[in-house]
Amino acid sequence: MTTAPQATRSVPIGGPADLILRGGPIITLDAANSVVEALAIRGGEIIAVGSAADISALKGSKTEVVELDGRAVLPGINDAHLHGSWLGARWPRLFFGGGDNGHDGLLLNSVEERRTALRKTWALLAAHGITSYTEPGIGPGEDQGETGCFGTAMLDTYAELAGTPAQTARVTMLRLFGFLDGASTFADMRGGLSAPAPKTDPRWLAVPGVKIFADGIPPMHSAWTRTPYPKGGHGGLMTGTGDEAERLAEFTAMVELAHSMDLQIGVHATGDRTIEEFVRIVEKLGGAGDRRHYLIHADLVSGEQLCRMTAAGIGLALQPLIADHTASWLAGAVSPETAASAWPIHLMLEDGLRAVLSSDAPIASFDWRRVIASAAALLEQRDVTVGEAELTRLLRMYTSIPAEQDGAERWKGTLEAGKVGDLCVLSANPYALGAANLPEIDIDLTVVDGRVVFDRSGASADQTDSVIA
Repeated sequence: MTTAPQATRSVPIGGPADLILRGGPIITLDAANSVVEALAIRGGEIIAVGSAADISALKGSKTEVVELDGRAVLPGINDAHLHGSWLGARWPRLFFGGGDNGHDGLLLNSVEERRTALRKTWALLAAHGITSYTEPGIGPGEDQGETGCFGTAMLDTYAELAGTPAQTARVTMLRLFGFLDGASTFADMRGGLSAPAPKTDPRWLAVPGVKIFADGIPPMHSAWTRTPYPKGGHGGLMTGTGDEAERLAEFTAMVELAHSMDLQIGVHATGDRTIEEFVRIVEKLGGAGDRRHYLIHADLVSGEQLCRMTAAGIGLALQPLIADHTASWLAGAVSPETAASAWPIHLMLEDGLRAVLSSDAPIASFDWRRVIASAAALLEQRDVTVGEAELTRLLRMYTSIPAEQDGAERWKGTLEAGKVGDLCVLSANPYALGAANLPEIDIDLTVVDGRVVFDRSGASADQTDSVIA
């Protein structure tokens, strides 16, 4: 960390601050990785960061002051792959590591049930310092889906609540034109894209692109791989019908269509062959550019592919907790060499590659502290010592880099003057305890748009127990 000079960086002053935090390390995660003593917010925006003395000068008669007493502040956490509606509908059940998994069936069947699910998710996330997330797949492809969590009606509920006081986490959404974890077609995508996305304030609900399920997962032998599975077969694409060539042609057409419409593309791809074909298509199109396409999961991505992804502007959303939970399944499904090379997070730390950490909740826990600890353990397995620089990168992979994936780095992701007042207060400095011990740190306060949306000291025991994962 870099302790910043005590000169205060600020936007033009237009009155006293609404909220001041002072007296502890404020880890801005700006380009210089500055750490300052205090921060001021007015009108939902950070107006100054710097010394406690200078920031205190912005205090007015109605300013709320949070005395940190040595506690640390981070930018609000951005989970770049989290099924918000599904999480709220299932909680406290997770598929891995929490509650009775069971069979879902129909979970949401009315407007009020959908509203309740979102409010529940937003309360859960606020209690964990999460102020933004990507909802990766909502749309007409799931209108007949089993759970009721992913169809057009859910998109409408998101749009209805966008920007209201009930919303305490900003949402980026990808539209879905096939079944969740199922087949999709070019025709369905083309037809679906003829309907416009909802018009909402993009700072609260942005719908920049589409999700494509390209393949399955290695343990089910449904990821498309270059090396055959020990029991035979290579898996395959889930796009369209017909033989391998026809499915690849369908996938190519889907990517080319979304790209031509300047839409962001998030591709569920776990097999190295699927990853290869997506990278090849984007390279042929001249790179992702400002669309910021990315791969989701990418379990079997190679170092060579990561280099090409960096050059083509393709990002990656990784879920270390799922790697933890499924490592033995993977080892039982693929060759030892393939299993040993999976999830190469040690190759994802360099600048230039837009790699982010995420949870895929409710598949696994949305507790980012556990996710970072899991990522650190994966690095240690690759003989990477997780020191200050590595922890900084892991924190960026949950804050500033997801903001880049969202196309929102100008206004969120770091604690700098001119950006939104989204942050969380931790009970201890993460650099003092280290990545492996992050789960021991409490979330004391969460602020979104300058508004306190969670305060651990003010929550009742019942409230705290109901939201802490």
